[in-house]
Amino acid sequence: MKRLLARWILLALSVLAASLICESLNLGFDVKALHDKEHVAQSVLELFLGVAILAIFNTVLKPILKFLALPLTCLTLGLFSFVINAFVLWLAASFEIGFRITGSGLNAFFAALVGSVLISCINAVLGVFLSDDKDD
Repeated sequence: MKRLLARWILLALSVLAASLICESLNLGFDVKALHDKEHVAQSVLELFLGVAILAIFNTVLKPILKFLALPLTCLTLGLFSFVINAFVLWLAASFEIGFRITGSGLNAFFAALVGSVLISCINAVLGVFLSDDKDD
């Protein structure tokens, strides 16, 4: 149970860091906790709820999409998996619980694409600090 909680916190930190980087690049990936100074605790709880939604989508929806898009993924030598990751992030952000993607059309897709790549990279780097003990 501790490992699940640690992974949840790491994913929340990854989303937060990716949002900071995207905002510095003027992309529309926004975390509410960074801007709501009056209700910080509520915003952080919303971020954790939004990250939980993202984790559920990554666990349930992403494998189905990867299976359905397998021919296209093979045709593009795996690059279509970035599009799937961006779609899953965009879908989780569309609930606007904790984080959101602003803009529309190509700008929103590009923000979701860059955000999903950053979240994956930051989560992988932070995941190094987690132990691999299976004592849960």
